[in-house]
Amino acid sequence: MKKRENPKPTGKYAVGTFTYTVYNDRPEVLKEHENEMRSVAARVYYPAPKEKVAGLKKARYLSREMTKAIKKAYFADVNYDRIEANGENLSECYIDAPHVPGQKFPLIVFSHGYQSYREGNSFLCIELASRGYVVIAVCHSYEALLTELDDGTVIPFENRIKKWMYNTSIMKVSKEMSRLKKMKGSMEEKAAAIDQWQKSCCSYLNGRIKEWEKDTLAAVNYAKEHYSDFIDFSLGIGVSGHSMGGAVAYALCQDYDDYKCGINIDGVLFGEHDGKVMKKPYLQIDCRGNIELIYRGLVQKEAPAYRVIIEGMQHIGFSDLKHAIPIRFLVGKADPDMVHEIVCQCHMEFFDTYLKGSKEKPELKAGNEVVVENF
Repeated sequence: MKKRENPKPTGKYAVGTFTYTVYNDRPEVLKEHENEMRSVAARVYYPAPKEKVAGLKKARYLSREMTKAIKKAYFADVNYDRIEANGENLSECYIDAPHVPGQKFPLIVFSHGYQSYREGNSFLCIELASRGYVVIAVCHSYEALLTELDDGTVIPFENRIKKWMYNTSIMKVSKEMSRLKKMKGSMEEKAAAIDQWQKSCCSYLNGRIKEWEKDTLAAVNYAKEHYSDFIDFSLGIGVSGHSMGGAVAYALCQDYDDYKCGINIDGVLFGEHDGKVMKKPYLQIDCRGNIELIYRGLVQKEAPAYRVIIEGMQHIGFSDLKHAIPIRFLVGKADPDMVHEIVCQCHMEFFDTYLKGSKEKPELKAGNEVVVENF
């Protein structure tokens, strides 16, 4: 694998980081783990003064255990000893960097995708922090590729979930998804058909949205108790996520007043949403191959909604893995740096408008690689 060049943050701030774990938040409800308590691991990215980080230690990007998990799951040529020796295993953020004196910043919460990991969209989180946001990336135990708690506990992905995930065979699920993508009709009719498919084929995934919401609430409640000195909760909370995490972002905006606006990165809207209408500003960022599966948030709404389609993308390419995996059928053929820039720009425009309130409307820019739709 070629030497990986991580995107560099472009904002006025350096970025600090630390982790925390909410231990034993609630009884675990997953099969095979019902006698356990569920803990929630989180990583915080926050603005730091650039003049105060010289000589500070940068955070390690991947642990040894995580490199093994990524290599196994995604066929990536990631070797821990090599990237450590070559100086490639550092994130563009500093461990426990000083905070900006006398300032508080708005909060964005981020959830990873299914079988991704807490730092799976770290380049985006770091960019947002450099531009004046605190970002809390939440890990969802057993459904993350790997969960790493602060006491050293490592929780691998629960492979038995693959047997519970769908109510029918994966071949039948794929066939039904293909049918839905080709379905004719209005967006409302397609949204109803997708809801019906999820209820009949994906009851497990629908039920997991509530648990992932609870993970987020646990992480945010802990932050309210411990980090209100540098997080401005008065503005409400922005939320984003990739894949399953995007569905969680949508659900949090539906279900809780504190969550003021949300971004869904290429995630089918699993969950129980009958009779609900989105009343918060909402943005979808999609690849071309999935746009026929995500309609609810664009038609059942009472607030501004947008969709940005990035050409040449595949689903996994919306995570950091686009910079590490040269397999196009997994991440797409679009240039990784271009995709990173577009996704970051969309987040900044959206959250500057609907969370910070520093803009009247988001300036989402279309182009040869980008389609922008307003709803």
